Amino acid sequence: MNFMPQSQTSVDPVKLEKLAEVAVKVGLQLQTGQDLVITAPVVALPLVRLITKHAYMAGAGLVTAFYSDEESTLARYRYGNDQSFDRASDWLYDGMAKAYAKGTARLAVSGDNPMLLSEQDPAKVGRANRANSTAYKPALEKISNFDINWNIVSYPNPSWAALVFPDDPEAIAVAKLAKAIFAASRVDVEDPIAAWAEHNANLAKRSSWLNGERFSSLHFSGPGTDLTVGLADGHEWHGGSSTAKNGVTCNPNIPTEEVFTTPHALRVEGHVSSTKPLSHQGTLIDNIRVRFEGGRIVEAKASRGEEVLNKVLDTDDGARRLGEVALVPHSSPISASGILFYNTLFDENASCHIALGQCYSKCFVNGASLTQEQIKAQGGNSSLIHIDWMIGSGQVDIDGIRPGGSRVPLMRQGEWA
Repeated sequence: MNFMPQSQTSVDPVKLEKLAEVAVKVGLQLQTGQDLVITAPVVALPLVRLITKHAYMAGAGLVTAFYSDEESTLARYRYGNDQSFDRASDWLYDGMAKAYAKGTARLAVSGDNPMLLSEQDPAKVGRANRANSTAYKPALEKISNFDINWNIVSYPNPSWAALVFPDDPEAIAVAKLAKAIFAASRVDVEDPIAAWAEHNANLAKRSSWLNGERFSSLHFSGPGTDLTVGLADGHEWHGGSSTAKNGVTCNPNIPTEEVFTTPHALRVEGHVSSTKPLSHQGTLIDNIRVRFEGGRIVEAKASRGEEVLNKVLDTDDGARRLGEVALVPHSSPISASGILFYNTLFDENASCHIALGQCYSKCFVNGASLTQEQIKAQGGNSSLIHIDWMIGSGQVDIDGIRPGGSRVPLMRQGEWA
């Protein structure tokens, strides 16, 4: 007998199948004979099974899935040997890096409980995060450098749904979260693939205009924010679908509403406040306030999760510098939903945001041909981490600053000017 928890029966099976198809055909554009590695919470098994089916229907080579489990993760923090928190399964990450080097595609299903580790020892959380980031770097570089086609989609985990809709019974909360995921992922329409083609074209048009302007920096102003983000030399804006170095055009994030590029690691000045909570590795970090000097965060505060935030910033030198800046209108569908997802994949697409850590090499003109030394010389940042957090709202204005100092209004009160 194939048992399914009652809460999972509240997920529309037709739309779930459409999400799986979009993940394979739009998110990955999986190629005939190409292998695929999937990571997912074990509760997302219904979606993983459908993705696996559509992957093989698309001609996949081998599909391999790795699962995480919340109770198993908590058991480590409750009963694990203290020394184990300075270790990670490097053999697994080495294997993933080797697979990606051979052209394997990567798909992550997100949906973990954002508060899973909120009551655990912050020191242990920080040590484990650092160990995982160190072990994962060889694989992360293949992803952040867009060597391969990759994609992230989400599944309505009941523990996540309970946080987003705390006043509803589990089945109703899961149904509401599933509906929101499907809407944001554009699979609640008759032809999701056509809808994604149109959306990608609109984001490409916006990116093209920004690339034509060649701004040297962006200035953000709003409550608690007066921030100038210098842009890397030879930066390039992207949005929506992207062509990886293997020649495959993929949509890395589903959903996505952003256009983004690479800041200059040494040219960020001022202070900025977060406008939404950041969920990082099972810890909620809220009301972040940081100050930059010479591109580096020299002061960081948060009303919640401050200890974890500062441990993240101490991961390496690049963790205190920016690797991405992204523009999203406040009226984006995810923002308009009024839902706080406590999940960066969604909340970053409701708000302009910045990312600590590793830059994307593709966000440079001819980025695929640049060496790591050339990327660094042009201002690209290198780090073990890449963590997005939200700084946009309906009260934030943004100007593009040209090399000569003249300003062009980009956003006013969170909307394109």
